Amino acid sequence: MDVPAALARSRALVEPALVTAVEELADVLLPAIRYHFGWADPDGAPAEVDTGKRLRPALAVLSAEAVGAEVSVALPGALAVELVHNFSLVHDDVVDGDTERRHRLTVWAAFGTDEALIAGDALHTLAFQILLAEADPPRVTAARRLVSATMAMIAGQAADMALDDQSVVTLEDCLAMEAAKTGALLGYAASVGAVLADADPATVDALDSYGRQLGLAYQAVDDVLGIWGEPEVTGKPAGNDLRQRKKSMPVAVVLSAGGTAAADLDAVYGRRGALDDDEVARAAAIIESAGGREATLAEAGRRLEAALVSLEGVELDSRALRELEEVARFVVERDA
Repeated sequence: MDVPAALARSRALVEPALVTAVEELADVLLPAIRYHFGWADPDGAPAEVDTGKRLRPALAVLSAEAVGAEVSVALPGALAVELVHNFSLVHDDVVDGDTERRHRLTVWAAFGTDEALIAGDALHTLAFQILLAEADPPRVTAARRLVSATMAMIAGQAADMALDDQSVVTLEDCLAMEAAKTGALLGYAASVGAVLADADPATVDALDSYGRQLGLAYQAVDDVLGIWGEPEVTGKPAGNDLRQRKKSMPVAVVLSAGGTAAADLDAVYGRRGALDDDEVARAAAIIESAGGREATLAEAGRRLEAALVSLEGVELDSRALRELEEVARFVVERDA
């Protein structure tokens, strides 16, 4: 599926401002952060690496346009949410021990754990510095909402870690964790432009609900790609989530259903340490034959429809509404 025009248009607007904001950080922080964003190689030489879709700032821009505001109104929120998202990526790679992201070494693998943690801290703090550069009421409200979304995301990450230690994880467990880990920040992204435009609460709530449901759809697809995604497309090793014995949604579907498939999968997952290639292949086959992949994609489809329903009943700009739908469908149909 082609990348929606809204994502490309938003990236062209936001990326230069993101570069400018990051370059205000202390020089000692910049090598790791420039590398993370794909602007430089580990040795500092300029680079142009594809570092993702910039989905969150695009949603921020669209949420401002949806209520009739100029793109410039959304820019502080677009930058802030992208910075918080990237803070979480840098830290999560440390927590998960991931050494590859987007076809190259993760920050901690290239620069060391200490440098990665400090870089993530800087991105987190810069987000709030940008939002509160002017302390008018909409920006203060946006900052407060970002605090809540970030705390939910962190709690979701902690829940994700805890689930990996549970022998049985249900679909409900996964959905609750993913609503916090992914849904909260996407809900913020999809509504912050409207918040900064001082839109009415009902419209902000509708956009937030759209984003939260989209976050669950996004994570469901991510869980499928974490097992069956093509490495040359996803930028991560094949079966990466299985190798780390993560209790993602396809795994939870099978384990919570009980029966022979659950017992077979538990036998593979019950061993200590990372799975080897043969164990990864066996686990993937068990999950797919037991319907874990199909059920997870079905859940993504249900959450997509719920996201679109959330936008009904509020008055939004017709073009922005169409683009919000295009972005949502892209999220579910993507392959990376």
